[in-house]
Amino acid sequence: MIKVRHLEKRFGEQTVLSDVTFGVAHQEIFALLGPSGAGKTTIINILTQRLAPDGGEGAVEVPPRQIGLMLDSGGLYPHLNCLENLNLYARIYGLPKEIVLETLHTVGLGEFAKKTVSELSRGMTQRLALARAILYSPKLLILDEPTSALDPGTGRGICDLLQKLRNDGATIFLTTHNMDEALKLCDRVALLHEGKIVVQGAPVDLCQRHKALRTVPDLEAVFLQLTGVTL
Repeated sequence: MIKVRHLEKRFGEQTVLSDVTFGVAHQEIFALLGPSGAGKTTIINILTQRLAPDGGEGAVEVPPRQIGLMLDSGGLYPHLNCLENLNLYARIYGLPKEIVLETLHTVGLGEFAKKTVSELSRGMTQRLALARAILYSPKLLILDEPTSALDPGTGRGICDLLQKLRNDGATIFLTTHNMDEALKLCDRVALLHEGKIVVQGAPVDLCQRHKALRTVPDLEAVFLQLTGVTL
C-alpha cells in the first residue's frame, strides 16, 4: 500500500530525511515513532504530495479518493459546525446524510454536532478531523498524531476504532510519539531519529531484541538505548 525507498529531503543545507526505507502492507497498522523534529510529518507531506523529495521515492499505491487523511490542519472550516463540516465532504463524495451523524457518533461527537469548530477543544477538533478522514470508508488512512491532545480514555477509544477499521479492511499509517500506544496498536513500527530510521519491526520483537521487556515491553527504552534520547 505504501512504498518508501531511500527517501531524502533537505531544506537548504539541513538534511531532514536520510535514506529512509520502509513499506506498509495491506490491512496493516504501521507507525512512525519519534520525537518532534524527527521527520515524521515531512514523510507524510511527501506521501501526500505536499512536498517533493530530493532523492528516493515515496509512493502510495491507491487512488487519492481511497485515501483518508488526518493532517495537522485537519481540513476543517472553523466557522462551520461539526455537522456542516462533514456534510460538505459528504456532498463531495456523494454520501447519504445519514452517514455524517453516524460518523460523528463513532468518534464521540454526536452530541456536539451543532457546535462550531472554533468552539471545540483541541481534543474534540482531533476527533472531528478523524471523522472527516474515515467518513467515506477509505482503503488507506494516513494519520498524523491522531491521539495527540486527547485524554487517555478518548485516546483508547480512538485506538479501538482504528483496530476496528483495520479489521474491516483498512490499512493504517500513522505517526506518533506515544510509545505505549504504538506497542498496543501497531503490527509494525519504525523508530525515526534525526531523519533516519534506526530500527523497525514488530513492537514486541524490538523490545525482546533490545532486552527492553522488564515487567512490560517498553519501546521508549528501545529508543533511548538506540539514540540516547528520552521521549
